[in-house]
Amino acid sequence: MSFRSIRLLCVAGAFICLSAASSAAWASRIFVSNERDNTITVLDGVSLSTIKTIPVGQRPRGIVITPDGREVLVCNGDSGDISVIDADKLEVSRTIDAGPDPETLALSPKGDIIYVSNEDDSMVTMLERETGKVLAKVPVGIEPEGLAVSADGKTIVDVSESTSMAHFIDASARMVVANVLVDTRPRIAEYTHDGREVWVTSEVGGTVAIIDSDEHVVKHKINFEVAGIRKELISPVGLRFSLDGKLAFVALGRANRVAVIDVASLKVIKYLLVGDRVWQLALNLDGKTLYAANGLTNDLSVIDVDNLKVVRSVPVGRLPWGIAISP
Repeated sequence: MSFRSIRLLCVAGAFICLSAASSAAWASRIFVSNERDNTITVLDGVSLSTIKTIPVGQRPRGIVITPDGREVLVCNGDSGDISVIDADKLEVSRTIDAGPDPETLALSPKGDIIYVSNEDDSMVTMLERETGKVLAKVPVGIEPEGLAVSADGKTIVDVSESTSMAHFIDASARMVVANVLVDTRPRIAEYTHDGREVWVTSEVGGTVAIIDSDEHVVKHKINFEVAGIRKELISPVGLRFSLDGKLAFVALGRANRVAVIDVASLKVIKYLLVGDRVWQLALNLDGKTLYAANGLTNDLSVIDVDNLKVVRSVPVGRLPWGIAISP
């Protein structure tokens, strides 16, 4: 074999290895909380086949992955705790007491502090992740739900369903510094990538409120109209931004649609038909695929982000609610 042939083989081999490494970098696992089954379904991020079903506490909802990818944290509303899943072993390694009816949770940027919305006692509880120690309890509105943390970790935003407010919490002072009125029954808060705005979905109000994160005022509200669907069935819940921040995706609950919003114009550019009672959304690590949990059809809708098209449905457990994706 000539030197040139050997060189070509080496280059080709290096290319194959590089391609494999690149594909492996985006290999992931998808964790779905099944509210009625008290389980977490784990899907392979490539094949979307079920790897394992993990028993957790009662009525699991909120679910997050730690920044290091080693643990999956799950809020169990009826058992009042957090199941900590070892992401490698795919089993519950420990349980953290989370107070009454923990609905959702979020993490500090370093992953050392857990923020929990306790619906029954109108508190946001701050916990030390390593020990489970309670660091603070911050009073908020009635029935707190979704949580968002600013990129610098200095501010936590909580929304309260019955008070119809977004509460801005100073993380170091551990107190509410601003309350912003939004439409009825807010569910989710999400910072834009630049941190200048917080978007809040209101399930009964049927809108998304855009809040200036510095001034704490509502700048704009987005409304939805779906042909053939009654207005009261359009119930915004889950919200995610595309990786480049140019699009926002909003799960419209009982309307069985995911709305696609152009962030620059704040206009809805498309409605994607998904399963029944779509709840939460999650974006794959490469930003090319969006997953939607459909509570009443017990499946995930898989959405091609580039083409804005639903490409398949994947069965999970009963009443899927939350989704989290690990490397």
